[in-house]
Amino acid sequence: MRQRVAAVDCGTNSIRLLIADIDPERTVLTDIAREMRIVRLGEGVDRTGRLSPAALDRTIGALREYAGLIAQASPAAVRMVATSATRDAENAEEFVDRVKEVLGVAPEVVTGDEEARLSFIGATRELTDTPAPYLVTDIGGGSTEFVLGGPEGVWGGRSVDIGCVRMTERHLHSDPPSEAEIAAATADIDSALELVAASIPAERASTLVGLAGSVTTVAGIALGLASYDPERIHHSRIPAAQVHGIATGLLGQTRAQRAAIGVMHPGRVDVIGGGALVLDRIMTRFGFSEVLVSEHDILDGMAWSLVR
Repeated sequence: MRQRVAAVDCGTNSIRLLIADIDPERTVLTDIAREMRIVRLGEGVDRTGRLSPAALDRTIGALREYAGLIAQASPAAVRMVATSATRDAENAEEFVDRVKEVLGVAPEVVTGDEEARLSFIGATRELTDTPAPYLVTDIGGGSTEFVLGGPEGVWGGRSVDIGCVRMTERHLHSDPPSEAEIAAATADIDSALELVAASIPAERASTLVGLAGSVTTVAGIALGLASYDPERIHHSRIPAAQVHGIATGLLGQTRAQRAAIGVMHPGRVDVIGGGALVLDRIMTRFGFSEVLVSEHDILDGMAWSLVR
């Protein structure tokens, strides 16, 4: 029997909504609505330790839109998860109170491990013909999650603070970034990846599955798309050499040049270089020849978690 559920994922850079009908017997998830808004909730958190009033207002504004769509769809259950920015912020309680007022449910400020587990479920539930084990990597705004596992479940995971927004704010300040800035970001990423390598046996994975906007944007560029096309991007396979070339190219471009790329969401223009660099360094460090790109991620995992 199909069940209708709604999931909201509030990250450092974006807030997203999925309303879906799920048939647990056939293992089928059907989208009713899938929305994304760039709100930059985590803007400045790495520096100030607080969510800014402007960032909170942008996020709550988008959430009001989502609350209207949820009310129209009448799901049986709603879940909202908030990730890296709200884990780090001193004023997270203000955010929680405002969300409850608008949405009627409190956001769960999940740990990096739980975030990774939900992303793994969403990304791999439909991979019936793809070699396991899988290393699922979700490159967010503030952090990147890694989880290793197979069809039988999760073996281990790790969250590290190398998201696209965080890398941009820490290191990539010039337009385009200087060689010294890129080198500093690369060293920061590589240091974090050593923590991942010490935590999980990533080398055991047969398939790298890449999630979130930095990965899907790189895939859209690799596929030569004139505009963003999630159906073309979902389950595309992008070779490591192409990822490296795109990351290098993006870091060498000005903001205006990046903004002119057809698949580029306006909210990713400033941070895509950092996100592409994270993906490139992951593939280099763990020796993957390609990345399998998934449009299904933590949102889909949250939706599956609501099914009785």
